[in-house]
Amino acid sequence: MPAQPGSASSVRRDLSVVVLVTAVAAIVAVRFNISEALFSWTRPREQLQLDELPGVLLVFAACLVWFSVRRFAVARDEIVRRRELERQLAGALSENRRLAQQYVQVQESERRALARDLHDELGQYLNAIKIDAVALRDRAKADPATLETASGMIANIDLVQTTVVGLIRQLRPVGLDEFGLAGALEHCVNEWRRRLPQTVLELAIDADLGDLDEVHRLTLYRLVQEALTNIARHSHASRVDINVSRQGGPSPTTSSVVARIADNGGGPAGADASLGLGLIGMRERVEALGGTLELSHPPGAGFMVLARIPAQSRA
Repeated sequence: MPAQPGSASSVRRDLSVVVLVTAVAAIVAVRFNISEALFSWTRPREQLQLDELPGVLLVFAACLVWFSVRRFAVARDEIVRRRELERQLAGALSENRRLAQQYVQVQESERRALARDLHDELGQYLNAIKIDAVALRDRAKADPATLETASGMIANIDLVQTTVVGLIRQLRPVGLDEFGLAGALEHCVNEWRRRLPQTVLELAIDADLGDLDEVHRLTLYRLVQEALTNIARHSHASRVDINVSRQGGPSPTTSSVVARIADNGGGPAGADASLGLGLIGMRERVEALGGTLELSHPPGAGFMVLARIPAQSRA
C-alpha cells in the first residue's frame, strides 16, 4: 500500500531524496570544479556583474524556501478549518437525523391518539345512532315513509363507519402493536390483494424483526404501504414481489434490514406529482434512520424500491 502524503514514512522518503540529490550535486561540483568554471565564465563579463549571480541564486533559493513554508502553513490551516467544518457538518447531520426521528415519533403518536379517539369516541356514537335508527325502522314498518328514512339513515351510518375504519387503518397499522411488523405487513398485503384481485402479491419475510424499535417498524410498514399505493395508482402491474430480509452481522449494531418491492408494471412513467411526494417522504424517513432508498426503473423491467436501514439508528 503506498504511503499517504504527510505520513512519517513519506516524510523520511522525501528527506532521503533531498539528502541524496544534495550529495550528488556536491560530488558533481567537486568533480568538475563547477565554481571555478562558473567564475571563469563570468569573469570576462564583469561589466554585466554576472559574478554576482551565485549570491542572487542563493537569495532566490532562500526565498523559495520561505515561500514553501508559508504555503505549507496556509495549507495546514486550511486543512484544520476543513476538518472543523466537516465535524460541524457531521454534527448538524446527526442533529437533523435526530430531529427527523423525533418528528416521526411525534407524528405517529398523534396518529395513534387520533385513531384511538376515532375508534373510542366517534365509533361509539355511530354505533349508538345506528341502534336508534334500527329501532326506529323496526317500529315504523306500518309507515313506509318513516321506514324508508330510517333505512337510508342506517345505510349512511354504515358508509360513515366504513370510512372511519379506513381512516383508523391509515392512521395506525392494524396489528402492529399486537402481532408485530410481520403480522402487520401480512394484513396490509392481504388488504391490497382484496383491492387488486388482478395482481399477484407475494410477500416474503426472511428475517426476525422482533428486536426493531417502533420507529423502524413504522418506517418499514409505511414504505411497503406507500409502494403498494403507488403501484395501484400508476403501475398497473400484474405481479408484485415484496421481500424483507436482514443483512450483515447478527447484532442490531452490525445488521441492516433490507426491504425490496419490485413490480412488472409500467413504473412511474406518466405519474403525477403525488408519486414523487410520496417517495420523497419515504426517502426522508429512511435517511432519518441512517438508511438509503434506491429507485430503479430498467426499460421493460417494471419499477423497484430498495431500502436499506440499519437495525439500530446511528443518530
